[in-house]
Amino acid sequence: MLFDGEALTIEMPLRLRIDHRTRYVYEQPVSFSPHLVRLFPRTEPGRLVQKISFETCAGADVMFRRDLFDNCFARCYYPEKMAELFFDFSAEIELHEHNAFHFLLDFDASQYPFQYTPETAARLAACLVPPPDESPQTAHANLLPLPFWHPPTEPVSTTSLLVDLIDAIHRNVRYEQRDEGAAHPPQETLRLGHGSCRDFGVLLAAILRELGFAARLASGYLCEFGQDARNRKAEGYMHLWTEVYLPGAGWTGLDATNGVFCNHNFITTAVGLTSAEVTPISGRYFSNVSVPSTMTAHLELTALA
Repeated sequence: MLFDGEALTIEMPLRLRIDHRTRYVYEQPVSFSPHLVRLFPRTEPGRLVQKISFETCAGADVMFRRDLFDNCFARCYYPEKMAELFFDFSAEIELHEHNAFHFLLDFDASQYPFQYTPETAARLAACLVPPPDESPQTAHANLLPLPFWHPPTEPVSTTSLLVDLIDAIHRNVRYEQRDEGAAHPPQETLRLGHGSCRDFGVLLAAILRELGFAARLASGYLCEFGQDARNRKAEGYMHLWTEVYLPGAGWTGLDATNGVFCNHNFITTAVGLTSAEVTPISGRYFSNVSVPSTMTAHLELTALA
């Protein structure tokens, strides 16, 4: 299961229903590895989860756990061979307005460049360097200066720098919907000049780390209701964005795909260092031969009266 999406505004407060269905159909029965499902909204202020439902194939052993990033996930074990695998998730959530710029940075972090305290840097160490699954060739390659953006040569407002950076990426890297494949390395996204939301997220995280910020990836649901109040439903994909750690503000969402700071429209389901760690559904099948398959996914967001 992959990601994509663009942001639009919604009226607040909002009662929202999420319906997410995914089906994998194989031409013959196959065995499955345990599948990890990360579709469950993370608990945050202003987000009240009122109902939740999750179903998968009969006979599955489903274990609800939390990972090292405190994401809630379902680990689904399938003891028998099957020709169809499905995941049905629904939830009702009450969302309250969140101003993405309602924060006050610590004085020492209000201007860039700044340094994290030694204690903070130690706790953020894994988010300050390239993730371990990146190849040595790409992990240590400098991205800056970008073809379309240069780091400031004099102290500037930290918030202004971040606004300018994500706006530059949004304006100069073209969005494309790509349903298959892993996220491109940042250098490849810059070379191509286009990418999916997961490419934007990985690119921005790499740039932030090179600038000295702690960064991680986030995935989840993105409300995409139109301006017409009668448009109460929206269909789309899961989305992926980036979070940066700002002293005084904590983890702050940045969406380079749309060039915005993340507000209440962004409903986080998982955070991690790599796109693999936030993938909504991950797992594989096993067979002695290659078995053709099809995957269908449907995500619907409904504003409830």
